[in-house]
Amino acid sequence: MVARDRTEIAVIGAGVVGLAIALELVEAGHEVVLVDPAAPGMGASYGNAGTIAGYAVSPVGTPEVLRSLPSLMFSHTSPLAIRHRALPSLMPWLLRFLLQSMPKPAMHNAQAIAALLSGAGERWDNLALQVAGAGILQRRGCLYLYESPQAYAAAGAEMTKRRALGVEVDLIGPDRLAELEPSLPHGMAGAAFFSDATFLDDPGRMMRLIVAAVLPKARLVEARAERLTRGPDGAVVEGPGLHLHARRVVIAAGAHSRALARAAGDRIPLDTERGYHVEWDMAKPLLSRPACPASRGFYFCPMAGRLRVAGTVELGGLTLPPSPHRVRKLVEGARAFFPDLPEPDRDWMGFRPSLPDSLPVIGPSTGGDEVIHAFGHGHLGVTLAPVTARIVADLVAGKKPAIDIRPYRPDRF
Repeated sequence: MVARDRTEIAVIGAGVVGLAIALELVEAGHEVVLVDPAAPGMGASYGNAGTIAGYAVSPVGTPEVLRSLPSLMFSHTSPLAIRHRALPSLMPWLLRFLLQSMPKPAMHNAQAIAALLSGAGERWDNLALQVAGAGILQRRGCLYLYESPQAYAAAGAEMTKRRALGVEVDLIGPDRLAELEPSLPHGMAGAAFFSDATFLDDPGRMMRLIVAAVLPKARLVEARAERLTRGPDGAVVEGPGLHLHARRVVIAAGAHSRALARAAGDRIPLDTERGYHVEWDMAKPLLSRPACPASRGFYFCPMAGRLRVAGTVELGGLTLPPSPHRVRKLVEGARAFFPDLPEPDRDWMGFRPSLPDSLPVIGPSTGGDEVIHAFGHGHLGVTLAPVTARIVADLVAGKKPAIDIRPYRPDRF
């Protein structure tokens, strides 16, 4: 028989978003139980590019992506790939993605992303200090690299759009780029330099520090939440070995949130982007700040004792095995810049929760505010974790969040 358990607030998901929410809530004096079958802070919270990407206001779906979608989908070298075996189940998501890539929806989505990102850097500064992780947070900016004069010239219009949304960015030429990153190959056309961007030089260590700050005050139940049932005074969360009654439930289970949201009464078109990284151990990384070759869709990520290369988008669900082809493409892309790189020391695949409009779902369930959604952050889970935590804490306290959360409501589809 499964033991029945009770708590004030159950947070389902112990990735970076769930951990940040739990920390906000316990600091406000709430009783919190975290529910997750895996080690807290791992998965996509560990394997990402480490960037606090306040500059990433552009949604995945844009008119430019829409125009080039056929070549992106069917090119073996594309930064966007679709596993053909998953295509039938992906079709509803893809149709919504196409609609959201039209000019008017894409602009609306960019504005909504920018609103969330506006306080992300400051909130990460506060979180890092709170968990004694300030030394992990590096303030050296971030680069988008352009390999041809045509790409560099075309970047001007894109950066103008970002500036209009509050992003600070400078377009720099080859000489300035060589000063910033002398290890890059000669012949680069230039870069966009986001000088105020920050990054984590060890995401895994930062996650461990957040866990260490949370778990003395919150309780962890290592179980998979599979069912959610509303009751007169909250909701019951159940799964193998799990029966937990909570007055409030926060769904922050990342790519695994769709079924729970549906059980709460919300049909949300959540699907999964499979992200990859490869790493090379080295005493001193080849670059001093994250750098993204804009046409290739991955990041060079300088991290403590290693160089991580992370990125690309593969739509393929939660069950298919990793693609060796995507790993090879990351290695080939890295060697296009650094030909002497040996075989990588390790590779990894994780799941990003992805919505067709690139916006997360944050806010009360349509069935009642005893269930709060906080998932679907796509490429911005790490960046937006403390922002999302503050919104959820305000909702629990009955306060109006500082950010208008209507663009992220669960019934927007």
